[in-house]
Amino acid sequence: MVFFSAMDLLFLACPNSDADFLHRFQLIGFFPATIGSGDNPTPTGTVKVNGVARNPDYVYDPSKLSYGDGKAKVVVKPGPNNPVGVVWIDLNKPSYGIHGTPEPANIAKTQSNGCIRMTNWSVLQVSNAVSRGTPVTLIP
Repeated sequence: MVFFSAMDLLFLACPNSDADFLHRFQLIGFFPATIGSGDNPTPTGTVKVNGVARNPDYVYDPSKLSYGDGKAKVVVKPGPNNPVGVVWIDLNKPSYGIHGTPEPANIAKTQSNGCIRMTNWSVLQVSNAVSRGTPVTLIP
């Protein structure tokens, strides 16, 4: 399970990859989500939101994440092929965040590299409800 909480907000991603977004313990939205894998688990513990970036650049850094033979940093500009979709909610755990995807059909069907991945339309809603300093509690 993943809990994402603030004074009056709670985001819950269950092992079945569903996520509930609660406001004062009343359901205000239901979002499917993809969380980490056995090789790259979503971290546990409490972190905070560093900030929210809309239409972000994505920087592939092979020193942090490895795909194939890539050895150089690559910047993917905002757009339909950006791996983090239309929003990046940066967490104060380096390289981890809550973000969108260019492939919404894969949400809740594949695993992530540790981040919490949502459809672009879902992460846009969540991004409007959080700000810098919002606590995020991640529970396995």
